[in-house]
Amino acid sequence: MSLVETENLTKIYGTGETAIVALDHVNLHIEPREFVAVMGPSGCGKSTLLHLIGGLDRPTEGRVRLDGQALDELSDDALAKLRRRRIGFVFQFFNLIPMLTAIENAALPLLLDGVNTAQAKQKASEWLTQVGLGARSHNRPDQLSAGQQQRVAIARALITEPVLVLADEPTGNLDTKSSDEIAALLQQVAKTWGRAVLMVTHDPRIAAYADRIVFLKDGTIVNETQLESARTDNAESVTRMIKAMA
Repeated sequence: MSLVETENLTKIYGTGETAIVALDHVNLHIEPREFVAVMGPSGCGKSTLLHLIGGLDRPTEGRVRLDGQALDELSDDALAKLRRRRIGFVFQFFNLIPMLTAIENAALPLLLDGVNTAQAKQKASEWLTQVGLGARSHNRPDQLSAGQQQRVAIARALITEPVLVLADEPTGNLDTKSSDEIAALLQQVAKTWGRAVLMVTHDPRIAAYADRIVFLKDGTIVNETQLESARTDNAESVTRMIKAMA
């Protein structure tokens, strides 16, 4: 059984003539330890797909299963608990709390789940070290580079030991060097630390770090491509595929 399964996943905003179909009967599966990138033009439904899989929104039709659990069968409280414990989120603009240090930001999910402060900070320190930021754990976000802030956000996403990490344009606010470092780190999240990763990106170079790329257009999947990890021209291949589907 796949870790993530969507069945005819559909999201419609509005009603009648003004209705907008953001996602149209999408069927997708993601395996444990798999790194999947989602690409497509603006407004094609990429972020909507992430929000539905992450339980941040509910579908108009269809369903999402995470490790066999249908999200639509959960109450709001149960869904919130599942998000907090089994899904990690990484966003384009980091969403760190400015007055908290890196270790305090990374510890937040555990603190919100009732873990005592000492244990939460110990776990946060371990994850900050894992993502290469152990020496900056007591710095606030304004004392960190954008790439370092995103590393804090990834540590925060991993601290609850989730089975799935959802990353929405995680390199969209970074320079080229930092973007590659964060993409490689997400690859490590999947391959070394055993989490499935679903990432939305517009950048072919970043998508090339994934195992598989799902292309969306007008709310539907129009292509899926398995990448060969040993190849050095994956980014060029992705660019060619995007142009062919335009």
